[in-house]
Amino acid sequence: MKNKKLGLNTVCTHTGEIKDTQFKGAISPIYLSSSYAFDDVDVKRYPRYFNTPNQQALSKKIAALEHTEAAMIFGSGMAAISTSLLAFLKKGDHIVLQNALYGGTMNFVLEEFDKYGIEYSFTKSLDSKDFKKEIRNNTKVIYIETPSNPLLKITDIRKIVKLAKKHNLVSMIDNTFASSVNQLPATMGIDIVIHSATKYFGGHSDILAGAVAASADHIDRIFQLGKNLGGSLSDFTVWMLERSMKTLGIRVVAQNKNAMKLANFLEKDKAVARVYYPGLKSHEDYELAKSQMSGFGGMLSFELKSDYDVEIFFKSLKLIKPSMSLAGVESTILSPAKASHALLTPEERQKQGIADGLIRFSVGIEDRKDIIADLKQAIKKAKKGK
Repeated sequence: MKNKKLGLNTVCTHTGEIKDTQFKGAISPIYLSSSYAFDDVDVKRYPRYFNTPNQQALSKKIAALEHTEAAMIFGSGMAAISTSLLAFLKKGDHIVLQNALYGGTMNFVLEEFDKYGIEYSFTKSLDSKDFKKEIRNNTKVIYIETPSNPLLKITDIRKIVKLAKKHNLVSMIDNTFASSVNQLPATMGIDIVIHSATKYFGGHSDILAGAVAASADHIDRIFQLGKNLGGSLSDFTVWMLERSMKTLGIRVVAQNKNAMKLANFLEKDKAVARVYYPGLKSHEDYELAKSQMSGFGGMLSFELKSDYDVEIFFKSLKLIKPSMSLAGVESTILSPAKASHALLTPEERQKQGIADGLIRFSVGIEDRKDIIADLKQAIKKAKKGK
Protein backbone atom coordinates (compact mmCIF):
# COMPACT_ATOMS: atom_id res chain seq x y z
CA MET A 1 0.00 0.00 0.00
CA LYS A 2 1.35 3.42 -1.00
CA ASN A 3 1.93 6.01 1.72
CA LYS A 4 -0.42 8.53 0.14
CA LYS A 5 -3.29 6.12 0.83
CA LEU A 6 -2.42 5.80 4.49
CA GLY A 7 -3.84 8.04 7.21
CA LEU A 8 -1.66 10.45 9.18
CA ASN A 9 -1.44 8.35 12.33
CA THR A 10 -0.72 5.20 10.31
CA VAL A 11 2.18 6.94 8.56
CA CYS A 12 3.46 8.21 11.90
CA THR A 13 3.28 4.74 13.40
CA HIS A 14 4.46 2.48 10.59
CA THR A 15 6.18 4.22 7.69
CA GLY A 16 9.97 4.00 7.91
CA GLU A 17 10.05 1.44 10.69
CA ILE A 18 12.73 -1.25 10.53
CA LYS A 19 11.40 -4.80 10.72
CA ASP A 20 13.01 -6.91 13.43
CA THR A 21 13.50 -10.04 11.36
CA GLN A 22 15.64 -11.77 13.99
CA PHE A 23 13.49 -11.54 17.12
CA LYS A 24 10.16 -10.23 15.71
CA GLY A 25 10.05 -7.26 18.10
CA ALA A 26 7.22 -4.75 17.70
CA ILE A 27 9.49 -1.71 17.35
CA SER A 28 12.47 -0.83 15.18
CA PRO A 29 15.75 -2.31 16.40
CA ILE A 30 18.54 0.20 16.97
CA TYR A 31 21.85 -0.13 15.14
CA LEU A 32 24.56 1.69 17.08
CA SER A 33 27.53 0.66 14.97
CA SER A 34 29.68 3.49 13.62
CA SER A 35 31.58 1.10 11.37
CA TYR A 36 30.04 -0.99 8.57
CA ALA A 37 31.39 -3.29 5.84
CA PHE A 38 32.65 -1.61 2.68
CA ASP A 39 33.07 -4.67 0.42
CA ASP A 40 30.33 -6.72 -1.23
CA VAL A 41 27.54 -4.44 0.09
CA ASP A 42 24.82 -2.47 -1.66
CA VAL A 43 25.33 0.61 0.53
CA LYS A 44 28.57 1.76 2.10
CA ARG A 45 27.20 2.98 5.41
CA TYR A 46 28.81 5.63 7.56
CA PRO A 47 27.07 7.80 10.19
CA ARG A 48 28.37 11.06 8.73
CA TYR A 49 26.85 10.07 5.38
CA PHE A 50 23.33 10.09 6.86
CA ASN A 51 22.77 6.49 5.72
CA THR A 52 22.87 4.16 8.71
CA PRO A 53 19.82 1.85 8.91
CA ASN A 54 18.04 4.00 11.50
CA GLN A 55 18.90 7.26 9.73
CA GLN A 56 17.57 6.02 6.38
CA ALA A 57 14.41 4.57 7.88
CA LEU A 58 13.46 7.72 9.76
CA SER A 59 14.09 9.85 6.67
CA LYS A 60 11.44 7.80 4.85
CA LYS A 61 8.90 8.58 7.55
CA ILE A 62 9.61 12.32 7.36
CA ALA A 63 9.40 12.33 3.55
CA ALA A 64 6.07 10.48 3.73
CA LEU A 65 4.69 12.98 6.23
CA GLU A 66 5.79 15.97 4.14
CA HIS A 67 4.72 14.37 0.83
CA THR A 68 8.19 14.70 -0.69
CA GLU A 69 10.48 12.27 -2.51
CA ALA A 70 13.20 12.29 0.12
CA ALA A 71 14.33 13.69 3.45
CA MET A 72 17.38 14.03 5.69
CA ILE A 73 17.84 14.33 9.44
CA PHE A 74 20.45 16.50 11.17
CA GLY A 75 21.96 17.03 14.60
CA SER A 76 19.88 20.20 15.19
CA GLY A 77 17.40 22.50 13.52
CA MET A 78 20.14 25.03 12.85
CA ALA A 79 22.28 22.31 11.22
CA ALA A 80 19.35 21.61 8.90
CA ILE A 81 18.81 25.31 8.16
CA SER A 82 22.46 26.28 7.67
CA THR A 83 23.28 23.24 5.50
CA SER A 84 20.24 23.78 3.31
CA LEU A 85 21.00 27.46 2.80
CA LEU A 86 24.69 26.99 2.06
CA ALA A 87 23.93 24.12 -0.33
CA PHE A 88 22.13 26.54 -2.64
CA LEU A 89 24.12 29.72 -2.07
CA LYS A 90 27.69 30.64 -2.97
CA LYS A 91 29.83 33.75 -3.09
CA GLY A 92 28.09 36.45 -5.10
CA ASP A 93 24.62 34.94 -4.72
CA HIS A 94 21.70 36.71 -3.06
CA ILE A 95 18.83 35.49 -0.87
CA VAL A 96 15.53 37.12 0.10
CA LEU A 97 14.32 36.34 3.62
CA GLN A 98 11.18 37.42 5.38
CA ASN A 99 11.67 39.92 8.19
CA ALA A 100 9.93 37.77 10.83
CA LEU A 101 12.25 34.84 11.54
CA TYR A 102 13.48 32.59 14.32
CA GLY A 103 16.31 34.44 16.08
CA GLY A 104 18.84 31.68 15.41
CA THR A 105 18.19 31.80 11.67
CA MET A 106 18.47 35.57 11.53
CA ASN A 107 21.60 35.51 13.66
CA PHE A 108 23.20 32.93 11.32
CA VAL A 109 22.53 35.12 8.30
CA LEU A 110 23.70 38.34 9.96
CA GLU A 111 26.88 36.85 11.44
CA GLU A 112 27.98 34.35 8.80
CA PHE A 113 26.85 35.32 5.30
CA ASP A 114 29.23 38.24 4.93
CA LYS A 115 32.13 35.83 5.56
CA TYR A 116 30.94 33.71 2.63
CA GLY A 117 30.32 36.68 0.35
CA ILE A 118 26.60 35.90 0.22
CA GLU A 119 24.28 38.87 -0.17
CA TYR A 120 20.93 39.02 1.59
CA SER A 121 17.83 41.16 1.97
CA PHE A 122 15.07 41.09 4.56
CA THR A 123 11.58 42.09 3.52
CA LYS A 124 9.80 44.99 5.17
CA SER A 125 6.62 42.93 5.56
CA LEU A 126 5.26 39.48 4.72
CA ASP A 127 3.40 40.74 1.66
CA SER A 128 4.57 38.95 -1.50
CA LYS A 129 5.00 42.37 -3.14
CA ASP A 130 7.76 43.13 -0.64
CA PHE A 131 9.48 39.87 -1.51
CA LYS A 132 9.29 40.80 -5.19
CA LYS A 133 10.89 44.20 -4.52
CA GLU A 134 13.95 42.53 -2.98
CA ILE A 135 14.66 40.13 -5.86
CA ARG A 136 17.85 40.90 -7.79
CA ASN A 137 19.56 39.42 -10.83
CA ASN A 138 21.76 37.29 -8.54
CA THR A 139 18.95 36.11 -6.24
CA LYS A 140 18.92 32.32 -5.90
CA VAL A 141 16.79 31.52 -2.85
CA ILE A 142 13.66 32.81 -1.17
CA TYR A 143 13.19 31.84 2.50
CA ILE A 144 10.07 32.02 4.64
CA GLU A 145 8.83 30.86 8.04
CA THR A 146 5.13 30.48 8.68
CA PRO A 147 3.70 30.68 11.27
CA SER A 148 6.60 32.82 12.42
CA ASN A 149 8.41 32.64 15.74
CA PRO A 150 7.28 34.24 18.07
CA LEU A 151 4.47 36.48 16.76
CA LEU A 152 2.68 33.78 14.72
CA LYS A 153 2.63 35.90 11.57
CA ILE A 154 1.43 34.13 8.43
CA THR A 155 3.11 34.24 5.01
CA ASP A 156 1.11 33.38 1.90
CA ILE A 157 2.85 30.20 0.78
CA ARG A 158 1.15 29.94 -2.62
CA LYS A 159 2.06 33.51 -3.57
CA ILE A 160 5.70 32.93 -2.56
CA VAL A 161 5.77 29.72 -4.62
CA LYS A 162 4.38 31.58 -7.64
CA LEU A 163 6.98 34.31 -7.24
CA ALA A 164 9.83 31.82 -6.81
CA LYS A 165 8.87 29.84 -9.88
CA LYS A 166 8.52 32.98 -12.00
CA HIS A 167 12.06 34.04 -11.11
CA ASN A 168 13.54 30.51 -11.07
CA LEU A 169 14.36 30.65 -7.35
CA VAL A 170 14.62 27.84 -4.83
CA SER A 171 11.91 28.28 -2.20
CA MET A 172 12.54 27.21 1.41
CA ILE A 173 10.27 27.21 4.45
CA ASP A 174 10.76 26.66 8.15
CA ASN A 175 7.67 24.55 8.93
CA THR A 176 8.51 23.94 12.59
CA PHE A 177 5.63 25.82 14.25
CA ALA A 178 2.98 24.26 12.02
CA SER A 179 4.46 20.74 11.84
CA SER A 180 3.52 18.26 9.12
CA VAL A 181 0.19 17.73 10.87
CA ASN A 182 -1.06 21.27 10.28
CA GLN A 183 0.68 22.35 7.08
CA LEU A 184 2.11 20.66 3.99
CA PRO A 185 4.17 23.26 2.08
CA ALA A 186 5.48 20.80 -0.52
CA THR A 187 1.93 20.14 -1.72
CA MET A 188 1.65 23.89 -2.33
CA GLY A 189 4.86 23.95 -4.36
CA ILE A 190 7.60 24.81 -1.83
CA ASP A 191 10.91 23.22 -2.83
CA ILE A 192 12.54 22.60 0.56
CA VAL A 193 10.76 22.09 3.89
CA ILE A 194 12.82 22.45 7.08
CA HIS A 195 12.03 21.49 10.67
CA SER A 196 13.63 21.82 14.02
CA ALA A 197 12.81 18.19 14.83
CA THR A 198 13.62 19.02 18.44
CA LYS A 199 10.15 20.51 18.59
CA TYR A 200 6.95 18.76 17.45
CA PHE A 201 8.66 15.80 15.80
CA GLY A 202 10.41 15.04 19.09
CA GLY A 203 7.66 16.38 21.29
CA HIS A 204 9.05 15.26 24.65
CA SER A 205 11.78 17.87 25.35
CA ASP A 206 14.51 15.23 25.37
CA ILE A 207 16.26 15.31 22.00
CA LEU A 208 17.99 17.76 19.64
CA ALA A 209 17.49 17.22 15.90
CA GLY A 210 16.69 18.81 12.55
CA ALA A 211 15.01 17.63 9.36
CA VAL A 212 14.80 18.61 5.70
CA ALA A 213 12.31 17.25 3.16
CA ALA A 214 12.45 17.90 -0.59
CA SER A 215 12.84 16.30 -4.01
CA ALA A 216 15.49 13.63 -4.42
CA ASP A 217 17.64 16.04 -6.45
CA HIS A 218 17.47 18.79 -3.86
CA ILE A 219 18.17 16.38 -1.01
CA ASP A 220 21.19 15.04 -2.88
CA ARG A 221 22.58 18.57 -3.21
CA ILE A 222 22.07 19.16 0.53
CA PHE A 223 23.69 15.79 1.27
CA GLN A 224 26.80 16.63 -0.76
CA LEU A 225 27.45 19.58 1.56
CA GLY A 226 26.10 17.92 4.67
CA LYS A 227 28.56 15.04 4.55
CA ASN A 228 31.39 17.59 4.61
CA LEU A 229 29.95 19.75 7.38
CA GLY A 230 29.23 16.69 9.50
CA GLY A 231 25.93 17.67 11.08
CA SER A 232 24.58 14.13 11.29
CA LEU A 233 22.58 12.65 14.14
CA SER A 234 23.52 9.78 16.47
CA ASP A 235 21.55 6.60 15.92
CA PHE A 236 20.31 6.48 19.49
CA THR A 237 18.75 9.93 19.04
CA VAL A 238 17.39 8.83 15.65
CA TRP A 239 15.74 5.86 17.32
CA MET A 240 14.26 8.11 20.03
CA LEU A 241 12.96 10.48 17.38
CA GLU A 242 11.25 7.67 15.47
CA ARG A 243 9.64 6.53 18.72
CA SER A 244 8.39 10.05 19.38
CA MET A 245 7.02 10.56 15.89
CA LYS A 246 4.66 7.61 16.27
CA THR A 247 2.44 9.87 18.39
CA LEU A 248 3.00 13.09 16.39
CA GLY A 249 -0.53 13.24 14.98
CA ILE A 250 -2.22 12.52 18.30
CA ARG A 251 -0.06 15.00 20.22
CA VAL A 252 -0.39 17.89 17.78
CA VAL A 253 -4.15 17.54 17.38
CA ALA A 254 -4.50 17.66 21.18
CA GLN A 255 -2.22 20.72 21.34
CA ASN A 256 -4.24 22.41 18.58
CA LYS A 257 -7.43 22.02 20.59
CA ASN A 258 -5.87 23.24 23.83
CA ALA A 259 -4.21 26.24 22.16
CA MET A 260 -7.48 27.35 20.57
CA LYS A 261 -9.27 27.27 23.92
CA LEU A 262 -6.41 29.04 25.72
CA ALA A 263 -6.11 31.73 23.06
CA ASN A 264 -9.82 32.49 23.50
CA PHE A 265 -9.43 32.53 27.28
CA LEU A 266 -6.47 34.91 27.18
CA GLU A 267 -8.11 37.21 24.65
CA LYS A 268 -11.05 37.71 27.03
CA ASP A 269 -8.90 38.18 30.14
CA LYS A 270 -8.76 41.84 31.27
CA ALA A 271 -5.09 41.51 32.24
CA VAL A 272 -4.02 40.62 28.69
CA ALA A 273 -3.21 43.39 26.24
CA ARG A 274 -2.91 41.27 23.11
CA VAL A 275 -2.92 37.66 21.95
CA TYR A 276 -1.15 36.36 18.85
CA TYR A 277 -2.73 33.14 17.54
CA PRO A 278 -3.69 32.51 13.89
CA GLY A 279 -6.80 30.58 14.94
CA LEU A 280 -8.39 33.70 16.42
CA LYS A 281 -10.66 35.63 14.09
CA SER A 282 -9.08 38.78 15.47
CA HIS A 283 -5.69 37.72 14.04
CA GLU A 284 -4.89 39.80 10.97
CA ASP A 285 -3.98 36.69 8.97
CA TYR A 286 -6.81 34.43 10.15
CA GLU A 287 -8.34 33.87 6.71
CA LEU A 288 -4.94 33.21 5.14
CA ALA A 289 -3.99 30.77 7.89
CA LYS A 290 -7.34 29.02 7.45
CA SER A 291 -6.68 28.64 3.71
CA GLN A 292 -3.27 26.96 4.03
CA MET A 293 -3.34 25.21 7.40
CA SER A 294 -5.44 22.25 8.50
CA GLY A 295 -4.96 23.20 12.17
CA PHE A 296 -3.68 26.37 13.83
CA GLY A 297 -0.97 24.79 15.98
CA GLY A 298 -0.03 24.64 19.63
CA MET A 299 1.94 27.90 19.76
CA LEU A 300 0.67 31.32 20.79
CA SER A 301 2.09 34.53 22.23
CA PHE A 302 0.57 37.23 24.40
CA GLU A 303 1.37 40.45 26.24
CA LEU A 304 0.19 41.39 29.72
CA LYS A 305 -0.95 44.95 30.32
CA SER A 306 1.56 47.39 31.80
CA ASP A 307 0.15 47.13 35.31
CA TYR A 308 1.20 43.47 35.51
CA ASP A 309 4.76 42.31 36.31
CA VAL A 310 5.92 39.72 33.78
CA GLU A 311 8.74 38.47 36.01
CA ILE A 312 6.38 37.81 38.91
CA PHE A 313 3.99 36.11 36.48
CA PHE A 314 6.74 33.69 35.38
CA LYS A 315 7.80 32.95 38.96
CA SER A 316 4.22 32.38 40.10
CA LEU A 317 3.45 29.59 37.63
CA LYS A 318 3.08 26.19 39.28
CA LEU A 319 2.15 23.84 36.41
CA ILE A 320 3.39 25.65 33.32
CA LYS A 321 7.18 25.56 33.11
CA PRO A 322 9.18 28.72 32.32
CA SER A 323 11.54 26.89 30.00
CA MET A 324 13.61 27.07 26.83
CA SER A 325 12.45 25.46 23.60
CA LEU A 326 8.88 24.44 22.77
CA ALA A 327 6.42 21.80 21.52
CA GLY A 328 6.78 19.30 24.35
CA VAL A 329 3.78 17.47 25.77
CA GLU A 330 4.14 19.75 28.79
CA SER A 331 3.12 23.40 28.59
CA THR A 332 6.08 25.80 28.64
CA ILE A 333 6.44 29.54 28.51
CA LEU A 334 9.32 31.94 27.87
CA SER A 335 10.41 35.47 27.12
CA PRO A 336 11.60 35.68 23.46
CA ALA A 337 13.73 38.70 24.39
CA LYS A 338 15.64 36.56 26.89
CA ALA A 339 15.62 33.22 25.07
CA SER A 340 14.62 32.43 21.46
CA HIS A 341 15.59 35.91 20.17
CA ALA A 342 18.20 36.87 22.76
CA LEU A 343 20.96 36.77 20.13
CA LEU A 344 19.37 39.74 18.38
CA THR A 345 19.96 43.31 19.51
CA PRO A 346 17.07 45.24 21.08
CA GLU A 347 16.85 47.23 17.84
CA GLU A 348 16.62 44.07 15.73
CA ARG A 349 13.89 42.69 17.99
CA GLN A 350 12.03 45.97 17.80
CA LYS A 351 12.08 45.81 14.00
CA GLN A 352 10.31 42.44 14.26
CA GLY A 353 7.77 43.81 16.73
CA ILE A 354 9.06 41.69 19.61
CA ALA A 355 8.43 43.61 22.81
CA ASP A 356 10.48 42.88 25.92
CA GLY A 357 7.28 41.89 27.69
CA LEU A 358 6.13 39.44 25.02
CA ILE A 359 5.38 35.95 26.35
CA ARG A 360 5.61 32.90 24.08
CA PHE A 361 3.39 30.03 25.14
CA SER A 362 3.91 26.44 23.97
CA VAL A 363 0.68 24.66 24.85
CA GLY A 364 0.93 21.07 26.04
CA ILE A 365 -1.53 18.20 26.31
CA GLU A 366 -2.58 18.69 29.94
CA ASP A 367 -6.25 19.11 30.84
CA ARG A 368 -6.96 22.65 29.75
CA LYS A 369 -8.86 23.51 32.94
CA ASP A 370 -5.63 22.91 34.86
CA ILE A 371 -3.62 25.11 32.50
CA ILE A 372 -6.22 27.89 32.74
CA ALA A 373 -6.24 27.66 36.54
CA ASP A 374 -2.46 28.06 36.61
CA LEU A 375 -2.58 31.08 34.30
CA LYS A 376 -5.30 32.71 36.41
CA GLN A 377 -3.46 32.41 39.70
CA ALA A 378 -0.15 33.62 38.20
CA ILE A 379 -1.82 36.62 36.55
CA LYS A 380 -3.52 37.51 39.82
CA LYS A 381 -0.20 37.50 41.69
CA ALA A 382 1.47 39.58 38.96
CA LYS A 383 -0.86 42.55 39.44
CA LYS A 384 1.18 45.57 40.50
CA GLY A 385 0.25 47.64 43.55
CA LYS A 386 -2.15 45.13 45.03
